[in-house]
Amino acid sequence: MSSFLVTGSADGIGLHTARELLALGHRVVLHARNEQRAAQTRDAVPDAAAVLVGDVSSLAQTRSLAAAANEHGPYDAVIHNVGVGSAARREVTEDGIERIFAVNVLTPYLLTALMPLPQRLVYLTSGLEAAGHADFDDLQYERKAWDGMRAYSDSKLHDVLLAFAVARLFPAVLSNAVDPGWIKTRMGGPNATDELADGAETQVWLATADPAEVGFSGRYLKRRQDLRANAAAYDIAAQDRLLAACAELTGEKFPA
Repeated sequence: MSSFLVTGSADGIGLHTARELLALGHRVVLHARNEQRAAQTRDAVPDAAAVLVGDVSSLAQTRSLAAAANEHGPYDAVIHNVGVGSAARREVTEDGIERIFAVNVLTPYLLTALMPLPQRLVYLTSGLEAAGHADFDDLQYERKAWDGMRAYSDSKLHDVLLAFAVARLFPAVLSNAVDPGWIKTRMGGPNATDELADGAETQVWLATADPAEVGFSGRYLKRRQDLRANAAAYDIAAQDRLLAACAELTGEKFPA
């Protein structure tokens, strides 16, 4: 039995991922945004080791989530699944941070920084990372015109940058990014083409397979296939600039 944390696992891909891991006989800790969703998740997945609560649009609640996760750890792998989609207008969090960037980028960054590094890390991205831009002069759309789909695409590129930076800085950790596909979930919408099982399969494989099979790091995958990510994701200077920006916004640096 191995132990796993799956963020954003009250529904959708995250919930299906957690159920697949449980079906394989592993210990799984889930995460929900609020207590109401957590209670529903506990009822739906009674075999979960725990369901943690935290609205990750809040830096304070993300820190509390990290502390709670550490109490229920350690973990063999953490799957950073939590995320939000495009938005019609620019919204800011209680911390004054653009919401898509806060949830999709700062959350996995902060949890990585505040938790002991597991053997394996999986960061969920999207095929839209190919259209993303790492605009370090305006990461949060404070000056340029708001475009929700662009902001989402940018955040998914940032997730790949984060996964690749962790792989580079911590060679003992297997850190990879996964595009789950366009999945039939609330976020995916009614026109999505792929099933939940398709969206969860690669990260379950990365978390559980023998090291002889998944002993690689710093890769971008879809359906277990090693793909070429946005060229910016391989730029070490861009990786370091993203880490520096996240450290400044959160007040937390990666462990040495």
